[in-house]
Amino acid sequence: MKVGRVSEVEVHVNNFFLALLGLFFVAGVLGKGLIAFAVVLFHELAHVGAARRLGVHVSNVELLPFGGVSRMGGEIVFNPSHEVFVAVAGPAANLFLIGAGTVLINHGLWDNSLGLFFLHCNLMMAAFNLLPALPLDGGRVFRAYMARRIGFREATYRAARWGQFWGVFIIAGGAAGLVMHLSGLDVIITGLFLYYAAIREKSLAPYHFIRHLVQKKEELAAAGVLPGEPLVSLDTVRLGNLIRAFLPQRFHLILLLDSNWQYRGMVSEVQIIDALLTEGVDIPVSKLINTNRS
Repeated sequence: MKVGRVSEVEVHVNNFFLALLGLFFVAGVLGKGLIAFAVVLFHELAHVGAARRLGVHVSNVELLPFGGVSRMGGEIVFNPSHEVFVAVAGPAANLFLIGAGTVLINHGLWDNSLGLFFLHCNLMMAAFNLLPALPLDGGRVFRAYMARRIGFREATYRAARWGQFWGVFIIAGGAAGLVMHLSGLDVIITGLFLYYAAIREKSLAPYHFIRHLVQKKEELAAAGVLPGEPLVSLDTVRLGNLIRAFLPQRFHLILLLDSNWQYRGMVSEVQIIDALLTEGVDIPVSKLINTNRS
C-alpha cells in the first residue's frame, strides 16, 4: 500500500508490516508501532541516499517488518563495492539513531519508556539486518564478498539459503517464545517473511545473473578495459556450467582442451554470452570453436 512520497521516492508498506502495526494497535501500544515504522523508514531512506550518491536511480521503497526493499537500478548488485556501500548504510543509520537517542534520554529530553523502546528497536534492526542472509543487508555484504571468489550466482544461492535457515530458526524461536509467553506473533511473522523473501531472492538469481553477464559487455564497451580472468575448460563442458565460474568485474578468456588435454582454441566471454542468448545453456562450449572455424 502506498503511503506517500519522500524526495521523489514512493513509499509503500507491505501487508506483513501492516499486520504488525495492527498487532501493536490491538495490544494498545500503537505509539511503539509508529516508532518501529519510523525506524524502518529511516533505515530504508539511508539505503536510498547511499544509492543516489552513487548515481543509481531509486523509484520506490517498500517497508517490511525487518527493513525494506528499494527498487533501484539493477547495476548496483553487479558491483560488489557499490552493493556493500549501499547495504551498510541502513545499519549505520540505525547506529546513528541509537547514539542520538541515547543523548536525548541522558539529558531528560525523551520519555524513558518510549526512548528505551526506540533504542531497542534500532539495535534489533541493525543487528538483525547484519545477519549474512539474503535479502538482509548482511546477506548483500556476504554475497558481494563471495561473488569475487565463487561467482555471482553461486554467491546468491548461498546467501539465500542462509536466509531460509534464519527464517526457519526465527519461526521456531518465535513459536517457542509464544508458548512460553516471552514474545508475540510479530517474531513469527518476521521469520515467515524472511523465509519467503529468501526463496524469492533464490528464484531471481538466474535472471540477475544473465543481466549481469549482458551488462558486462556494456561495462567493457564503456570502460575500454577490464581486468582479465583466464579459465581453462574441457571443450565438452556446457555453457550453463561454464558461466558458474564467472566473477564480477572481470572479463573472462577461456582456453579449451579436448579429452586428450590438447589445445582446441580460445573463446571470450562475449562469445559465450551471445551463444547463451541465442542457443541456451545446454550447448557444449566446443560448438563455439566449430562455429568460429566455419
